[in-house]
Amino acid sequence: MDIQWSILAEYAPFFLKGTLLTIGLSLAGILIGTILGLFIGLGKMMKNKFLSFPFGVYITLFRGTPMLVQIMLIHFAVVPLFTGGTNGIAAAILTLSLNSAAYIAEIFRAGIQSIDKGQMEAARSLGMTHVQAMRYVILPQAFKRMIPPLGNEFIVLIKESSLASLVAAPELMYWGRAMQGQYFRVWEPYITAALIYLVLTLSLSYVLSRLERRLATE
Repeated sequence: MDIQWSILAEYAPFFLKGTLLTIGLSLAGILIGTILGLFIGLGKMMKNKFLSFPFGVYITLFRGTPMLVQIMLIHFAVVPLFTGGTNGIAAAILTLSLNSAAYIAEIFRAGIQSIDKGQMEAARSLGMTHVQAMRYVILPQAFKRMIPPLGNEFIVLIKESSLASLVAAPELMYWGRAMQGQYFRVWEPYITAALIYLVLTLSLSYVLSRLERRLATE
């Protein structure tokens, strides 16, 4: 394997810009997906089946179809409805957020339902409303149990952000493909991209494991 360091040095600034955009896309997807996922998860848990039905459909659709199809539909059909043209970055953020929301909703639902029902009854007996009981009693306990599956989902989201290169969002894989096309080289661009993704996912895993240990000792 003959590594050409000169072309790596030439593309280093582009990989840096791509890495920053990858981090930005992932953070946006995680933040928006977590907020949406919480509301969708609570919506699916409603006792009224008529009201909870749309949330179940949303989760089924986004979990049951490939993200590749979702990003193509959002890029070529949904985003142009609002902007009048395609926008790779907007399509990537929207797709990552909507897709992760479906998975995070199920994580929230499982975490909340894992808390003993007596906790809610005890909170209500102290005079709390249902919302206050969820906010101050149920969700803090459930969150600790959600950290491992949420961490897995966030790591998957970072890797799935590579699909944004297919809609011309200039993230990490976009520049890897550009380098391959310019020099007809495979090892340099894809090994570099793989190592950067590995660093990103390992860093996130480290942060989440520290958070999990800290909450476990409280």
